[in-house]
Amino acid sequence: MTPPRIDHIGIVVDELESSIASFARMLPGAPLTRRSLPDAGLEVATFAAANVVVELLQYTDDGDGLGRAVMGSAPGVNHLSLAVDDLDAALDALRAQGVEPSPGFPRRGAHGRIAFLPRDAGTGLLFELCEPDPPGDAS
Repeated sequence: MTPPRIDHIGIVVDELESSIASFARMLPGAPLTRRSLPDAGLEVATFAAANVVVELLQYTDDGDGLGRAVMGSAPGVNHLSLAVDDLDAALDALRAQGVEPSPGFPRRGAHGRIAFLPRDAGTGLLFELCEPDPPGDAS
């Protein structure tokens, strides 16, 4: 069995621009990508380090967007995204174990098709499954 691959770590921030500046200092040379997700009430900045992508998330709504409803409002490390080759098959396998995705998922996310799972009681983290877009495709 192939070990799972972490797609990214999601961090909720209060102020995106100052957070980008901090991460740029700590990850010099890491490519920065920005994306706006108005339907989720989010602005997203990602830094692609050699071994992991760090996703900074700032809410753009007043508390009524899908992003905040799913991820919560607390700043800090929010979710761990696991890359899957086939999101539907991965969700079917989890459903067979009694785990359902959060309402409204699967759907399109910043990096491909995604599904959030309920918050883990033991760690407080959210887990996200991501079927990444093919390279060069940012539909």
